[in-house]
Amino acid sequence: MKKILAVVVGAALALAGCSSQSDDSATGTTTDTTKLTLGLTYIPDIQFAPFYVALENGYFADEGLDVTLRHHGSQEALLGALQSGEEDAVFAGGDEMLQGRSNGIDVVNWATMYQDYPVTLIVPADSDITSIADLKGHSVGLPGEYGENYFALLAMMNAAGFSDSDIDVQYIGYTQAAALASGQVDAIIGYSNSDLVTIASALSGDGSTGAADLSTVRSIDLVDGGLPLVAVGMGSLSENLSKNKEAYVKVLAALDKAIQFCTENPDEAVDISAKYVTDLVDDDRKANAKQVLEQTLKLYTAGDVFGEQDADLWNSMGSFMDQNGLLGGSMDVTEAFVDLTK
Repeated sequence: MKKILAVVVGAALALAGCSSQSDDSATGTTTDTTKLTLGLTYIPDIQFAPFYVALENGYFADEGLDVTLRHHGSQEALLGALQSGEEDAVFAGGDEMLQGRSNGIDVVNWATMYQDYPVTLIVPADSDITSIADLKGHSVGLPGEYGENYFALLAMMNAAGFSDSDIDVQYIGYTQAAALASGQVDAIIGYSNSDLVTIASALSGDGSTGAADLSTVRSIDLVDGGLPLVAVGMGSLSENLSKNKEAYVKVLAALDKAIQFCTENPDEAVDISAKYVTDLVDDDRKANAKQVLEQTLKLYTAGDVFGEQDADLWNSMGSFMDQNGLLGGSMDVTEAFVDLTK
């Protein structure tokens, strides 16, 4: 993958309240280290492998960063720890951050991590649903009226011209794999990395946790030309971003290196991740995790420059979310993001 265009080198950060000095006794030099807590808005999972690899392989440290990774609890507010100062930056959807900003949280997105939006329509391989138009008269499941799955559902219905009576939308919690495998729903709106693999495993019917047969499922783009939504990225409160901007460019450099490592060494990346993802205890589970990692790496590497922002997409997303009543009030979308790769 292509490297980040902007890399800060040389000058010490000297950031009040977040830098510390350490002496190198061998060389007699003093090194500034920036301490950062990065919030990962989900339980430990193979999807965060680049973060684990960057920490374990010393890529953050090589950039002069002392990074702590903090996973969120199941009942924790998405941006709560960011607001309280417990986290310096958070890994969350661009759409979720824009929604938070419209409700008074001064969060600014400074990198888009997944260059493709990860939500798609998933059906069994033998389904007669081959396009979004075919979904009319069928049932579709998703967790609930919130988050990226729900935003994608609204975008699909808008683009297809569907009314509420055209499809049977069922909010089924996080049971998509079981619901589709059992025939409770005809399709699900889920993630192209994790849900696709989980559903393929469920459709095999043998209870295996090893590598899934991905030929048992098909994914269908929800909107021709792409969803008007910005995928997951990194965001910070504006005051924090002003203080740590140079450090966040270095975070991107470390993660870019980690993604390259994961791409070239997926088995080793899974083993490193097992230090954090405690259920990766045997070869079958690791084989399954490797598939999820490989699907996830496609999202990380889809763009020309890792972390870059698409201003036109941000503006399209702002219009879409406003028109669908997803924002708390009017706002200037251009203030909701910056591009640290330029």
